[in-house]
Amino acid sequence: MADTKPRAQTVHGLAKVAVLGAGWWGTTAHVPALAANPKADLVVVQHHDAETAARIADDFGVAHGVTTAEQLLAIDGLQAVVISSVPSLHYAQAMAALEAGLHILVEKPLCFSGAEGYHIAAAAEERGLHAMVGTTYHFTSHAIEARRLMLAGELGEPRAITMLFTNITKGLYLGLSFADAMATGGELRNEHKPPYLAPGRDTYSSAAVSGGGQIHTQVAHAAAYVSYLTDARPVEVFAKLENDGAPVDVYDAILMTLDNGALVTLSSNGTATARTMHYEVRVHATGGILDQELWKGTLRTEVRGGDVTEYPQLATEADTYPTGAPANNLVDAVLGDAEPISPIYHGAFAAQVSEAAIESARTDQPVRL
Repeated sequence: MADTKPRAQTVHGLAKVAVLGAGWWGTTAHVPALAANPKADLVVVQHHDAETAARIADDFGVAHGVTTAEQLLAIDGLQAVVISSVPSLHYAQAMAALEAGLHILVEKPLCFSGAEGYHIAAAAEERGLHAMVGTTYHFTSHAIEARRLMLAGELGEPRAITMLFTNITKGLYLGLSFADAMATGGELRNEHKPPYLAPGRDTYSSAAVSGGGQIHTQVAHAAAYVSYLTDARPVEVFAKLENDGAPVDVYDAILMTLDNGALVTLSSNGTATARTMHYEVRVHATGGILDQELWKGTLRTEVRGGDVTEYPQLATEADTYPTGAPANNLVDAVLGDAEPISPIYHGAFAAQVSEAAIESARTDQPVRL
């Protein structure tokens, strides 16, 4: 029987962590954050290519660079693992890590089905382990405040939520090189600039690898944010998806009903430019309105018949998209210094919605959950 208890206790105040799937996003966000975190001991990184694994380990001062999940999980004394491999591997690797007694942070999309997502969440709870999803926007100060406001009922009960999420991702869905896909005009944000490692051309263009295009790459953010703001569950989803000449979806329109009665309309596409991207969130609640733009770092609330609050605009990309925050929060959770900011069930919600949206688009019928 697999050991289902957490691994070794922290030594000298350091959390012993690993990165499984040190590819584009792993080496852009998680490896640098953990290597620089004074409370973390980044013990091992994994990449399927041996030479690349060795180079990453050498460049970031990591003791081990390995090529398989099995080698990584066999490293003695590990306490937590960041899983940033291709999405098709997330479920199996998350379950293997939990069975090995490790706390986990899994990149979005968490997985391809709601059942798999909630199974990961249940397995972590059963074992008393932290499980988080890497939805970076949840870690901004505005997102944390928006969640607090909504769950505290300061704006009443949500009745309608509208969202628009756009990004410059269509080129990736077409299988272009990373550089060509990002060449849309305008000054690039940090996450779009030439990376330490570029993703493979089939990482986002193959449904077998990514599960889909915009639905799993970007709707995974927006749908998870619905869960983050409400802690509700979806009960019905109706969707239209359009590939626009790509092998996977590029334009998505989703209508969902939540178990708290709220209606959610979510529109997303991968055809923005670097100058004009959107992450607009508007919540119309019984007691007020929440108006947020996560790309731009703005947040405004209005109490019906009462006060308007304009929060200070977040000033930098590090504020609006704190790439190192998920991994650093994992370290703090392992050490008992903080609670997880983005628990895994938000990723399970997004997986359930995405799965239902794909089925709804296929059948042209709403999907009851």
